[in-house]
Amino acid sequence: MKLRATLLMIFSLMMASAQNFTEKAKLLVNASSLDPLIAAAGDKKLVLLGEASHGTHEYYVWRDIISRRLITEHNFNFIAVEGDFASLYNLNQYVKNVEGAGKSAREVLMKLNRWPTWMWANEEVVALAEWLRKHNDSLPQDKKVGFYGMDVYDEWHSKEMVLEVLKKTDESSFNFAKQQYNCFNPHKGESWQYAHAVKGGKEDCAAATKRVVDYIRSNREALKALPDDTYFYLLQNAIVVHNAEEFYRESVASKDAVSWNSRVFHMRETVGDLLTLYGENSKGVVWAHNTHIGDASFTSMRNTGEKNIGQLKRESLGKENVFLIGFASYKGKVMAGSRWGARMEEMTIPNAIRNSVETKLKKTGMDACYFIFDEADRQEENLEVMGHRAIGVVYNPQFDRRQFVPTIVPMRYDALLFFKETTALRPLHR
Repeated sequence: MKLRATLLMIFSLMMASAQNFTEKAKLLVNASSLDPLIAAAGDKKLVLLGEASHGTHEYYVWRDIISRRLITEHNFNFIAVEGDFASLYNLNQYVKNVEGAGKSAREVLMKLNRWPTWMWANEEVVALAEWLRKHNDSLPQDKKVGFYGMDVYDEWHSKEMVLEVLKKTDESSFNFAKQQYNCFNPHKGESWQYAHAVKGGKEDCAAATKRVVDYIRSNREALKALPDDTYFYLLQNAIVVHNAEEFYRESVASKDAVSWNSRVFHMRETVGDLLTLYGENSKGVVWAHNTHIGDASFTSMRNTGEKNIGQLKRESLGKENVFLIGFASYKGKVMAGSRWGARMEEMTIPNAIRNSVETKLKKTGMDACYFIFDEADRQEENLEVMGHRAIGVVYNPQFDRRQFVPTIVPMRYDALLFFKETTALRPLHR
C-alpha cells in the first residue's frame, strides 16, 4: 500500500531523484556483450522484448540476437509477436519446414498485404526466419521453434481460415460455423462498419462467434482427423474472430480503456495458449511495443485503467518468471506513416525532450548500452518519473514531444537497451 500511494504521488507531481544510470550502463557492442542479460533472463518462463517504435532497425536486430541466444542456450520454444495470427502462421509453417510451406521467408513475407506491411515484411525478419529454419532443420518436428502472431487484427482472414479448415475436415462443422458467421452480413470485411451498425442498433455477433469457439473446443472428436498443430491453428483463428468482434465493437461504443484492454487480453490469452501448446516446461519470447511489454502499472497508463501484457503476465506467472526488456533511442530515423493507411515513409526522429529517459541515458556517453535493474534500483528514493518516447505506426515528427509516456523505468522494466542514434527498418515492399 505504501508503494502504491507513492506511485500515485509520483505520477501527479513528477518527482525527481538522483539515480545515476551511468554507473549501471553496460557497453553494447556484439552478442557476447549480452552475457549478463542472457544469464538474468534465461531461466524465465517468458522474456518480453519491447521497441520504442514499430519501424527501427536496431530494435529488430537486437531482439533477434537476444532471441537466438535464448533459443540456443536456454531452450525457448517459440516467438510470439505483435502481428496477425493467420498471415504469420505461414511463416511459422516455413520455419518448421512443413509440407506446402513457402520456398523462402522472403516469399512468405512478400505476401503480407495488410497495412502496416513493414512491421513484419522486412529484411530484419527475413534474417531471423531463415536462421530459425536452419536451426529447426536439425530438430524433430515436435521440438521445432515456432513463430506466431498474437494480435487481434486480420479477423476476416482468420474467419476464412476457420471455414477453409472445417470445409476440408467435417461438413456439419463447416455448416455450423458458416451459419454463425452469417451474423456479420452485410458487413463482411468491414469491421468498423459492423461496429458502427451495432452502435446504431444492430444485434451484435458476440454470442455467434463464441458458439464457434465453444463448438471447436467441445467437438475435438469430430475433428479428430486434424493433427494437433492444425487443430490449434483452427481454434486460434476462431478465437481471433471472437475477440476481434469485441475489440471493434468496444472501440466504437466505449471511450475508456475497454477496447485497449480487450486487445491486451487477447494477447495474454494467445501467449498462454502457446505455453500450453508447447508443454508444461515451455518457455516463450514475446516481441511487442514497449507500451505492451513494459509493466503499465508503472506508467501513466495506470491512470486511465489501461493494462498490458507485461503487467498481466507478471501478475499471472509471478515476477520471478517474467523478464521485461525495453528499448529506447535518443534520435534517428524510423519507418512510419503520417496517418493510418498512408504510404510508409522514412522519417527523422528529433532529439529527445529534456527530462526524458532518452536524454538522461545519452549522458552515459555510449552509442549503445544496456541496463539490468535490481532491487536497489527499486528503492523509493530512486523512483524517478521521466518521459519515455513511444512511436507507433502513425507518427508526425513535428509533434514528437507528445510521444513521451511518464514512466518509472526500473519498475516498468527488468532491463533496458539504449541506442544514441537509430536507423529505419528495411521493408520488403516499396
